[in-house]
Amino acid sequence: MEIVVCIKQVPGTTEVEVDEKTGVLKRDGIDSKMNPYDLYAIETAVKIKEEKGANITAISMGPPQAAEIIKEAYMMGVDKGVLLTDRKFAGADVLATSYTIAQGVKKTGKPDLVICGKMTTDGDTAQIGPEMAEFLNIPHVANVLSIIEVKEKSIVVEMDMPNTVEIAEVDFPCLITVEKGIFQPRLPSFKLKLATKDKEISFYGLKDFEDQDEKKYGLNGSPTQVKKIFPPKGNTDHEIWKGSQEELTDQLLKKLKELKFA
Repeated sequence: MEIVVCIKQVPGTTEVEVDEKTGVLKRDGIDSKMNPYDLYAIETAVKIKEEKGANITAISMGPPQAAEIIKEAYMMGVDKGVLLTDRKFAGADVLATSYTIAQGVKKTGKPDLVICGKMTTDGDTAQIGPEMAEFLNIPHVANVLSIIEVKEKSIVVEMDMPNTVEIAEVDFPCLITVEKGIFQPRLPSFKLKLATKDKEISFYGLKDFEDQDEKKYGLNGSPTQVKKIFPPKGNTDHEIWKGSQEELTDQLLKKLKELKFA
């Protein structure tokens, strides 16, 4: 069985500057870590590997330093690592990112199962997994709470719907996005760290893809354009009013009119 796990390097702090012209995060020179949700995706893949046998490939998109999270994935039981890195991928929105990673998955071969974390902490869209599945033309299930059974030709999962919890059986090849808590992620193994310290990572750029149309990648392939982005300003201004119920009601109405809310 071939499994691909999608992982991402995200800022390790909330103090991140924004490029005022492009609206994208300035990631250079800041502390980074693996996206927390992706730890659950890796653990899900390793659990399946331990139970059924599988080869696991971790794939990430980002600058060259994102190779560090692939090394971390090796320490958790991943077999192969792929980093999609190219200046032409920079500034991608969710659509261009999904298309790029889908092209990377195709480059790795034909996996039976693609596993993604629910979302990333620097984007919070939860759209990448489902959009990738559409580009790969495979079925998908989002918000997976648990793996009930892995069969020879399908997987049975429990998924979190808006008002219910449902069970679905999906034929391979397919894609799932997993919730936090599906499994408790294991700590990186020092033994595996020593064993994989020289393990190779494959680096792919646009020239390695089947589709090399630059209009589909990075800012060129992003229909979503950020008009303005800025950190929220804290406001601790407050007033304390005292009086009778009628006096406070009149004062509140006066304040709402002053603020043009009424």
